[in-house]
Amino acid sequence: MRVAIAGAGAVGRSIARELVENKHQVMLIERDLGQIDPAAVEEAEWVHADACELTTLEDAGIESCDVVIAATGDDKVNLVVSLLAKTEFAVRRVVARVNDPRNEWLFGENWGVDVSVSTPRLLAALVEEAVAVGDLVRLLTLRQGQANLVEVTLPTHTPLAGRPVRDLALPPDSALVTILRGGRVIVPQADDALEPGDELLFVATTAVEEEIRAAVVDSARG
Repeated sequence: MRVAIAGAGAVGRSIARELVENKHQVMLIERDLGQIDPAAVEEAEWVHADACELTTLEDAGIESCDVVIAATGDDKVNLVVSLLAKTEFAVRRVVARVNDPRNEWLFGENWGVDVSVSTPRLLAALVEEAVAVGDLVRLLTLRQGQANLVEVTLPTHTPLAGRPVRDLALPPDSALVTILRGGRVIVPQADDALEPGDELLFVATTAVEEEIRAAVVDSARG
């Protein structure tokens, strides 16, 4: 893919390195000359310009990008970059960084955002995931809040131990997508038996999360 990243700070550079390592073409756009350091990500294309300027994005060839990532430390800038990328250049996928969780409600399709990533909320979710055994934890919001990635870790003495996946009475608009067991990633089959310590990852709409809780969490607690 060809990916443009607005913001070449620590976050933008880290994203760029990961994408370059995965053989993608990366362009970093940064307006602060002090942040321009081609040696930091040598394989990337560096552009010294303001990503909020329409002419800058035109000159950079944003319309040829598969993905635009608004990764600056300023939510207002990230919203403007997202809106321009989507409405003026019809970029297929726009990802935006949310710095202040209070602004999350803005980062949706009205501002051209396909996926928003709130670092504070994500870190909080990961902390909860690490300590919350036997409870449902929301890890990630997908499709502007239409669905979520949620996780349940089965406790040591779960009554679900040994029971097959098919016994989980999951509601509509939900799916068990992965079981993490030790160092393994298991694509669940109907006959697979559940084990204590399994991390169950579900994709589900917000409306059915309580039903998942009833089917898995309450059962796991016995």
